Amino acid sequence: MSNNNGLSGPNLNVRIICPDCKTFPPDLIERFSEGDIVCGSCGLVLSDRIVDTRSEWRTFSNDDQNGDDPSRVGDAGNPLFDTEDLSTAISFSPEAGRTGRDLNRAQSKSLVDKKDNALAAAYAKISQMCDGYQLPKIVQDGAKEVYKLVYDEKSLRGKSQESIMAASVFIGCRKANMSRNFGEISALTSIKAEDIGKMVKIVSKIVQHKVNSDPHSNFYLEEAANNSQTSLTDLIRRICSSLGLNNKVTIAAEYIAQRCKEEDILTGRSPNTIAGAGIYMATLVYQAGTPIQSICIKSAIGQGTLKVAYKIIKAEQDKLTDPNWFVHDDSV
Repeated sequence: MSNNNGLSGPNLNVRIICPDCKTFPPDLIERFSEGDIVCGSCGLVLSDRIVDTRSEWRTFSNDDQNGDDPSRVGDAGNPLFDTEDLSTAISFSPEAGRTGRDLNRAQSKSLVDKKDNALAAAYAKISQMCDGYQLPKIVQDGAKEVYKLVYDEKSLRGKSQESIMAASVFIGCRKANMSRNFGEISALTSIKAEDIGKMVKIVSKIVQHKVNSDPHSNFYLEEAANNSQTSLTDLIRRICSSLGLNNKVTIAAEYIAQRCKEEDILTGRSPNTIAGAGIYMATLVYQAGTPIQSICIKSAIGQGTLKVAYKIIKAEQDKLTDPNWFVHDDSV
């Protein structure tokens, strides 16, 4: 649109007036109950189907005046629950009498509410487990989504719920590319690492079957090989951080572990063993003075396992270390 000055754009001088009575200034009334705009002078309907843009906040009683959320629209729906948080909870008090007690009993028999209450308790436990390692919200959401998918499976009936939660957290970490090993997940629960590994296989098969049968599922299960086990680099960084080692030792340990992979040294051993051996050699290089017992504890391996692995990489020291490093010639 062009105006008299040759400039393009809307003409802000245009005013809406009633075409019937042409009263100026116009007396327009918005009637949100009918969705109309009418002229206050003659009653002509000027527009219909308008959207009510007023605030949705409303207080129902005096009890809500001190609350933080007196909105009449309620909370946003949560897809992790069947009722999307729209169910009604009836509490019981002695003053309510028999009627209140009967209503409370009828409400407690609702199967949907029982399921949601059980899911809410499980989600709280999963959040607590994730907070133990300060895992981000994306891991918590992924773990809760996995748990929701397998909650009603008949093959998991009678299984330990804590082991299912631990497996869900493990898969949630893998989904977010923040893998943790079974030992680290086991430290957050009372479940053994071997049992968590078995449960992860069962849960992964169930989730994969559901994802394949439902192409519109919002859950995706990573199948990449680099996600099937804990990243060695991330594992070394976490262990070095727990031991309080400086950045030079961490970089050296990562270099040694990478060279072990390239030279096919320590093939077949667990990532914890390779990480522990690389960290121990790096501490000797820079004379960090870290006790071998501390490295074994943080790596979740035995001293005998670490000593055997270190002797193997010690024999290949020239291939695994940088020539500019000063290697402390110490023996286990």
